[in-house]
Amino acid sequence: MSDSVQAIRGMNDLLPERLERWQRVERVARSVFHAYGYREVRLPILEKTDLFARSIGQHTDIVEKEMYSFVDRNGDKLSLRPEGTAGVVRAGIQSGDFRSQLQRWWYAGPMFRHERPQRGRYRQFHQLGVEAFGVPGPDIDAELIIMSARLWRILGLKALSLEINSLGTPQSREVYREALVSYFSAHESELDADSVRRLEHNPLRILDSKNPDMQAVIQSAPSLLDFLDQESTDHFDQLRALLDNAGIVYSVNPRLVRGLDYYARTVFEWATQTLGAQGTVCAGGRFDGLVVQLGGKPTPAIGFALGMERLVELMSEQQIPGDNTDPDVFMVMAGDAAQTRGMAVAEEMRDAGVQVQCNCNGGSFKAQMKRADRSGAHYAVILGEDEIVANRATVKPLRHEASQQQIEMGSVTRYLVEQLDKI
Repeated sequence: MSDSVQAIRGMNDLLPERLERWQRVERVARSVFHAYGYREVRLPILEKTDLFARSIGQHTDIVEKEMYSFVDRNGDKLSLRPEGTAGVVRAGIQSGDFRSQLQRWWYAGPMFRHERPQRGRYRQFHQLGVEAFGVPGPDIDAELIIMSARLWRILGLKALSLEINSLGTPQSREVYREALVSYFSAHESELDADSVRRLEHNPLRILDSKNPDMQAVIQSAPSLLDFLDQESTDHFDQLRALLDNAGIVYSVNPRLVRGLDYYARTVFEWATQTLGAQGTVCAGGRFDGLVVQLGGKPTPAIGFALGMERLVELMSEQQIPGDNTDPDVFMVMAGDAAQTRGMAVAEEMRDAGVQVQCNCNGGSFKAQMKRADRSGAHYAVILGEDEIVANRATVKPLRHEASQQQIEMGSVTRYLVEQLDKI
């Protein structure tokens, strides 16, 4: 048995080669969110377990089976966050920010659930999330969906389809719940073990089952849309009109319920068919009752979260590149004098915005040129004894056919900035 240490199952390293697409998503998302007036918040990874029991729901799979929870030295029961919304709401209540005005917030970071690791689903996973507080109407619902569509468009993602639904108010949903329990109880022999267990505490989650043997009985179940109160129906109709006007293509899925108890009215998912069973890339909805449920004043709210692992995998499948992190220039420096002068020149280049990787740990000219080529740099700047004596640098293109040039040392930075601007 090997003595080497290993990562925990379902928790993966993100090494430089994998991170370029992640960095592109994060950069584009930050730009899009800011364009709509959303500001970043950063929240603790650890919260009190009771926060998630009260917000997500005591009888959900997340709280019952999947959270990483423990008792600390003070006897407090704590959990690694399994999702982001509860912490955002806790922060808004604690800070008092929800009392004053509309808040548009976004966050990013790792979440934790003890699930069976599989493609697109890990025990440590990462989300980008957006939450808006203080607006009760369907205009903010439409804004979030339109904003997510803009994100896919800028990233160049295709094959993502949008489904929307309305869960109505808690009161109308309770009437529907009774009808659903009655229906599924009459078909209990057709349910799997998880659905039989959910029948008592969370029957709406049965509609979300991916078990192929249950799809026929699920499709014949009563539709939630038939039980909506008038206000929720009007809200949903206005949302659809706003999306239609914005040219957003969607389908209404009355079986879309989401897995967390705090949702009400609008819910939505962006999904793909190319990632297998774990096809949901982004999901969200309204949680108007959550702020008061956690001790704040009644505050309308809506948000979404996208899964970074699934989104990046979809980008990989569609061959969408990530951010280029290769240097612009590689410094080849032969000899002590060249090393000393070259590192100073490299700093001048960096001051001008050029990304420079310096050769370290010596090596022959041939070995250094191999490193320069492997670095992905556009140019090698070569300094040896002859260059130091002549006060010149040799600039050699590495990615296109062109002759190398001898450039005065004082002009090499300006020359490279001009050449890189043409790329």
